[in-house]
Amino acid sequence: MATFVPHATDQPTTASPPARSRVAVAGATGYAGQELVHLLARHPAVRLTEAMSSGATSAPRSLPALKRIWDGSVAPLDVERLAANADIIFLALPEAAAAEVGAALLQRDKRVIDLSGAFRLRSDADRQRWYPDTRTLPPGVVYGLPERHAEAISRATLVSCPGCYPTAALLALEPLADMGLLEGAVVIDAKSGISGAGKTPSDRTHFCENHGSVAAYGVFSHRHTAELEQELGSAVTFVPHLVPLDRGILETIYGSLRRGTTEAQVTDTLQRAYASAPFVRLTGSELPEIKHVAHSNFCDIGWRVDEGRGRLVMVAVLDNLMKGAAGQAVQNLNILLGLDERTGLL
Repeated sequence: MATFVPHATDQPTTASPPARSRVAVAGATGYAGQELVHLLARHPAVRLTEAMSSGATSAPRSLPALKRIWDGSVAPLDVERLAANADIIFLALPEAAAAEVGAALLQRDKRVIDLSGAFRLRSDADRQRWYPDTRTLPPGVVYGLPERHAEAISRATLVSCPGCYPTAALLALEPLADMGLLEGAVVIDAKSGISGAGKTPSDRTHFCENHGSVAAYGVFSHRHTAELEQELGSAVTFVPHLVPLDRGILETIYGSLRRGTTEAQVTDTLQRAYASAPFVRLTGSELPEIKHVAHSNFCDIGWRVDEGRGRLVMVAVLDNLMKGAAGQAVQNLNILLGLDERTGLL
């Protein structure tokens, strides 16, 4: 009987696994920050080295909900310690703090993934109105919608993650806008769970004010309108509503189609745009619901077309803490590291 003798290349190796990238989270006690810690602590390609609060004077604290997933302690905010112990830093901070900390980390040659709005707007005038603490945009900033800007994200020094409301609307509308299928203004009727308002309590987010009620807010005065119009390049009427859910966004989007546009064209355009997008699920005429995407990084998009009147209605849903915040941030991390976008998310 012949005996198999392995070649040198067949011999088992004892090479060490590749070193995991060091990551940190600033703002780890907020809703999105805690979601980030939860995802990063189990991510196979990174090592969570620091988790910090939003303030330099806060006391260290644990995150009981993450016990046995991550048993570290959330430390006070310390930029020097962040820079010393991590290569990529996630900012889940208020806009003013993110503008300051983000710039400081870039000066120390760190890569930053920012979940705030501090770096989203390219227009100086719009930024002065909505995010006045960000006087100028540092070089290397990329708007971090992965399905649209993956190549630029892979080279970015600062990834500015889109807002939760704009993420759903832009994923639904941008492919159609690119093909010139939309005409006139678009109306976005958006409804969000209360966690989208952040963790700081207010009269608006009080349980007794929200339970059993739905309220519109920010009519003609919401900062996400500027972000939507920047990316779409057209006028948008955006009206958000607060609904008594802990998480999730549903947007009903109304638009007019270019004369002669068929439902088949709309379907083909969306299918081509997202043929290789792992986190966009197209549902066609079966309109999606928040419960279909809760606790996931998926954005589900459905649509109906009235060909006779050239009218379009789209419904887009996502989890505001995942695809609208922490999940999308980790998706961007995967692109930065050259990994499959699904790593640590599926």
